[in-house]
Amino acid sequence: MTALFEKVFVPEAVRDELRHAEAPDAIRQWIAAPPPWIEIVAPGQETNDPTLDRLDDGERAAIQLAVRIGAELILMDDRDGVAVARRKGFAVTGTLGILDLAASRDLVRLDQALERLKATSFRCRPEIMDALLAKHLAERGGDR
Repeated sequence: MTALFEKVFVPEAVRDELRHAEAPDAIRQWIAAPPPWIEIVAPGQETNDPTLDRLDDGERAAIQLAVRIGAELILMDDRDGVAVARRKGFAVTGTLGILDLAASRDLVRLDQALERLKATSFRCRPEIMDALLAKHLAERGGDR
């Protein structure tokens, strides 16, 4: 990931979601010993922001952290959270956006990464993954 970003700040609430018993084993193992480019951040002082009230704990914590540190980009897949973050002026990308960027820099094989992603709790419409893979195949002349 350091080839894409120097540091990724993860709120404790998001870390806790990744450690939850219902999270896939691979995710729980990964977050149990996060790589050095991950920094787990304790919550700051709660803000009384009604635009965050309808969000889950992880999305709310991610947006609050982004505000606190002046983040350039938020990684978020939840539609409601993405909408709130964008209304607050943040650039937002999701898991597929990160894989798209990594594949465009030849850091991952997109077809393999998408197959691994399908084995997790990540959900999106299959045609979105198919379109992303088709785009990369076209750009690469069919080699990925």
